[in-house]
Amino acid sequence: MPPTDRIRDHAGQGATTVAAHRARRRLRADRARQLADLLRRQLLNDAFPDGTLPHEDALAVDYGATRNTVRQALDLLRAEGLVARRPGIGTVVVARKYAHGLDRLMGLAETLHEQGRVTNEVRTTVPVRAPAPVAERLRVPPGADVLYIERLRRLGGVPLSLDLTYLPLDIGTALLGADLENTDVFRLLESVTGLPLGHADITLEAVTADAHTAAVLEAPRGTAVLMLERLTHLDDGRPVDLEFVRFRGDRIAMSGLLHRSL
Repeated sequence: MPPTDRIRDHAGQGATTVAAHRARRRLRADRARQLADLLRRQLLNDAFPDGTLPHEDALAVDYGATRNTVRQALDLLRAEGLVARRPGIGTVVVARKYAHGLDRLMGLAETLHEQGRVTNEVRTTVPVRAPAPVAERLRVPPGADVLYIERLRRLGGVPLSLDLTYLPLDIGTALLGADLENTDVFRLLESVTGLPLGHADITLEAVTADAHTAAVLEAPRGTAVLMLERLTHLDDGRPVDLEFVRFRGDRIAMSGLLHRSL
């Protein structure tokens, strides 16, 4: 075989070897991500009540994975701040996510009442001229004033969400003297209006935290947060509460029960 042909053949074999190596790395990364998803769900469901995960060898057997894959999966969870490696102990849970249901209309304190006490730092309560999209959604006249409330919400002292709320002024004014620090706005709305809440339109998306949001939530700047936009109506259909709620994604997990209807 001429030298040039041998060089081409060797180069081709090298390219094949590199491609195969990359494919194996991608496959291992895929499997690690899949395992991390399963373990994250276990963490959410308190499957490790003593706060310590099984040994890597045990996890490898339980999930039919290699030890390297298990280590990669645990690395992913460490990067999320959910677990940490403790010398002489193993991998321990250092943070948890709280389940926030999407199949019932409840305030944060109602949703997380079994987890502890939710407190609110009321950062702003002020009448403002309603921006056009707010006026339209709350069905108030263009340029009308609405009550704007900004709250930082904590569970056990840990920041969970930053809530920006717009209320029609005729209802919002009655809330000015209310205990916004310890009571969900939903309960206050029902008390003030004498009517139960009926339904809410929601949109949930991931957004990048701006500098202000990151600082208030004590999250890394530029981190992704879950942003829930919710327009809540009274039982008679009147829209009374437009909220933009930014949750720390590393502390909240959204869940719900969906039925298929064709």
